[in-house]
Amino acid sequence: MRVQVQIPGTVESYCVDERGNKLEATEEHWLETYLCSVLRAYSYADNGSGDSIKRIIGVRRFNPVTSTEQEHKFLDAAEKLFFSGWQLGSDPEIQVPNLVSNHLTSGLLHYIKTTGRYASGINLFEKLRNRDPEIASLLAKVYMAGDEEVKAVQLLHEAVEELPMDYSLLDCQAEFCNRKGRSDLALEIAKRSVVSAPSEFGTWARLAEIYVTMEQWDMALLTLNSCPMFTYQDKDAPRLPEPSRISLLLAPETLCDEIDDSGAAPEADAVHPTLRRLAAGNYKGTFHKAYILLTEVTKKIGWDHLLKIRSQVFVMEEEYRNEKQMPGGGSRNASTTALRGSDTPQPSGHGDAVEEDPPSSSGTDGTEVNGEPSLASSHLDPDVSKPSSSVTVRSGAETPQPQPPNSDPAHQAYTQFHHKRLCERWLDNLFMVLYEDLRIYTIWRTEASQYRQQQLAYKKNPEEWEILGELAERLHHPDEAVEAWQNCLGIRFSPKAMRGVLGLYERKGDGRNCLGALIRLVAWQYRWYSEFSPDLLYATRKLIEDEGAVKVRSIVQATSLPQHILDLTHQYTSLCAAFRSDGAGAGDA
Repeated sequence: MRVQVQIPGTVESYCVDERGNKLEATEEHWLETYLCSVLRAYSYADNGSGDSIKRIIGVRRFNPVTSTEQEHKFLDAAEKLFFSGWQLGSDPEIQVPNLVSNHLTSGLLHYIKTTGRYASGINLFEKLRNRDPEIASLLAKVYMAGDEEVKAVQLLHEAVEELPMDYSLLDCQAEFCNRKGRSDLALEIAKRSVVSAPSEFGTWARLAEIYVTMEQWDMALLTLNSCPMFTYQDKDAPRLPEPSRISLLLAPETLCDEIDDSGAAPEADAVHPTLRRLAAGNYKGTFHKAYILLTEVTKKIGWDHLLKIRSQVFVMEEEYRNEKQMPGGGSRNASTTALRGSDTPQPSGHGDAVEEDPPSSSGTDGTEVNGEPSLASSHLDPDVSKPSSSVTVRSGAETPQPQPPNSDPAHQAYTQFHHKRLCERWLDNLFMVLYEDLRIYTIWRTEASQYRQQQLAYKKNPEEWEILGELAERLHHPDEAVEAWQNCLGIRFSPKAMRGVLGLYERKGDGRNCLGALIRLVAWQYRWYSEFSPDLLYATRKLIEDEGAVKVRSIVQATSLPQHILDLTHQYTSLCAAFRSDGAGAGDA
């Protein structure tokens, strides 16, 4: 879609097709343009909000839906174009976009969650469900989000009877059962979901998640090993060249020194090389979610136990070398093991071994490309897991200590070779990345403890504190993460660190400090011309639900920030309060 303005002259609107032909813009084209603009506003509004590298300087962002009239227009457009939504593509974890898994449905669910407009979402999906029963999975998700779980369960029961092998319905059902502590029910449902959609990452990831809940660590690793991994496709966000100079029109009274990070240019040279090389922070898509699952297991059983389980289910290097010298030997596919869930090893023929991964475009220094782990850093034969490391890191509050090398280098205690699986190269690399994360985390906590004992200041620059905060968060150490982010904020303002601290206040139910962090983030957004952030809108709505609109407004008014910032904060609180009171259904109440 293009709008061409001639000065002096006329304004002309038209569209250009994929072959470059100029066509007349129809009403349907404009309807699609409007709907996509709202979806982009919600999808891109927080893009780079905590990263000065990705942030586009000088772009002003507005909330596309600020009233019920605008909401009706948006949802009406979504209803008219809903059955064409698959053409927009989908999130990187989805292999094939379909009716219920695409950017349109993701955008609608994001909008409903952010604003709390559950009644509007239920109304929309009820009408669409009458046209196609598959949409019941989306309706069930909105019911659950709106605290209408009984209706959601009834709906899923009816829908699964009608569509017994719809993987979206089964996944929704499995997630609900697992969350309610009935992992025994969730397990069988998740297995059916995998059978229904074996090429989708989400079904395998859900099954692995349930095995983690059931503490079946070997099955969790085998299932994770079976996950189909996809190349990450980033959002179509332009990376603008560095401007020679910046002249931003900001009135002096709107600036608050406390939240001014305009001079915070990335100091790559000042960051320690070991911190800069941590690869896990750059994972995206399926690799990011797989890494989260792996860290969940590590959090619950510790690094030592994880290595032991890995050596029990995957072929180790020494075993592989010994087997290569012997005739025969094979390996059953891990996918069938994950689905069967049998504790009794089943021998298999030669043709059932895990296939070797296709070549990947990766760097040569062990880092990742396009959010995917590099395979070049593995010096072993393809798909063969590395031997146990000599350094042990346990999850929990205790400071991990190095352990002696493996006392069983020949792995004589292992089960027979042909009962084991070949570890996929990407998962093998994830183990190495996790080890590096744990190693750096251990060094940090040990050094910090030693400095405290000697009553010395443990100094890092703001960028290093940000990296350490993200590292601790990845490894599920929230208190240590907040400590790093607070150290960063003690040097200069950082939106990334402030969002991390905000998360802590939300978990603790600390309303006053939570609102203080929110106000500072709103002020920082305004300083960079942004008057809309779905993340902050959601946080504000949850705070109002917990504390009450009157109390929140009184706290905001008592702060000593510039009037522009107070006005903008009032816009967030007023919008949330209006959305709650106007047209609220049972779920909204």
